[in-house]
Amino acid sequence: MIDKSLVGQPLWLRAVQFPLTRIIILGSFLFFLMAWAQSWLDEYHDRPVLSAAIQIVLGLAAIGVYIAWGKVIERREVTELSTPGLGREWAIGALVGAGLYTASALILMLLGIYKVNGFNPWLFLLPNLAMAIKSGIFEELIFRGVLFRSTEAMLGSWVGILVSSLAFGLIHLTNPGATIGGAVYICIEAGLLLSAAFLMTRRLWICMGLHMAWNYFQSAVFSGVVSGAVSDPGLLRATIEGPELLTGGSFGMEHSVVALVLCTTTGVILLLIAIRRGHLLPPMWKR
Repeated sequence: MIDKSLVGQPLWLRAVQFPLTRIIILGSFLFFLMAWAQSWLDEYHDRPVLSAAIQIVLGLAAIGVYIAWGKVIERREVTELSTPGLGREWAIGALVGAGLYTASALILMLLGIYKVNGFNPWLFLLPNLAMAIKSGIFEELIFRGVLFRSTEAMLGSWVGILVSSLAFGLIHLTNPGATIGGAVYICIEAGLLLSAAFLMTRRLWICMGLHMAWNYFQSAVFSGVVSGAVSDPGLLRATIEGPELLTGGSFGMEHSVVALVLCTTTGVILLLIAIRRGHLLPPMWKR
């Protein structure tokens, strides 16, 4: 069946509007912006308030580019970033992300693996705020907004989950303390969880809130290593000693079977909600 909205449009515009082109052009540009944001993050690491402000500005610029592509090139309403309900959905995502990491840490505490030895000054809550903002905005725009949605538009939601999850896990292999096991765990637990969160609302705010809160609580509160990359101390002075299967080792909690079970289970629940709401799409040839 021919999409009537494409009839009469020039061939070049139809080519640019194709989902694969979105991945190549928009995805590449946002990836460049994310790399630029990372360079600012590294440069202003010792000035956390300014660093967070810079990441907010760059994040808003990336959101603006994404919306402009949707409106100008694709000629559609960018509903996945519409503002009504933004605060509520972001807060729900943040509560889920913070709750999942806190639950993982509490389980390790009960097992005697995670031991709190005291507290650092509250200023230790600030340095990793910029990192959480950057990862939550840019990675969700790229992996859920561009890659998942584009793959879904061509091959359906199930393939979209698979492709975006694999890419999301593999990108973490570039981190200094990366491990194959950690990347595989992220493919399963985080890839499914964040894709399901998007599918539940078909909006990106809940994914951004979840992603930001997980990374922030992991680093700024519980002093954990974030995906083999960030290892700055946070509010809690803690000792983590136990088998890598439970602690995640040098990669951090994402490589822990505790997080794997909690996050994957939550992802399955959110996915079931999305299915009940009829939010999954079949491949383009079945529509």
